[in-house]
Amino acid sequence: MKFSDFVATDAIRAQVKAGTKEGVIREMVQALVDANRIVAADQESIVKAIMKREDLGSTGIGRGVAVPHTKHPSVTRLVGTVAVSPAGIEFESLDGEPVQLFFLLVSPPDRPGDHLRALESISRQLREESFCKLLKSAKGPVEIQHLLEEADSQGVVS
Repeated sequence: MKFSDFVATDAIRAQVKAGTKEGVIREMVQALVDANRIVAADQESIVKAIMKREDLGSTGIGRGVAVPHTKHPSVTRLVGTVAVSPAGIEFESLDGEPVQLFFLLVSPPDRPGDHLRALESISRQLREESFCKLLKSAKGPVEIQHLLEEADSQGVVS
């Protein structure tokens, strides 16, 4: 699965304003609302579902990366976005380090395969330290979008 299959490029945020775990999740879900990828009426329940998933264990996977995600009945297809916090946010990551790079996913409950393929693709690509560094230092949403497109075209993400 490619980033272009699920990342809403018009919801990418290169400079999140939030300074907390819930704040960055809210900001990313709001970006998906602003991009008309999720309905505003469902925003709060999606944030709650993601936070409930975080209560099971942080999606901060280490090396400054987190992949908050949930399944939610309000979406008909997998949707996601990317955000960067240059300063980093405390996210209860596995390695205890602040998170700078966020990939947020919301998928329909009846499409678990898509959800798993997207998580696999993200984790596989983010093993590349150079890719993570480029994303973290990107100057804006367009640069992030280009990096994701480059990763897609190189076939590293399948």
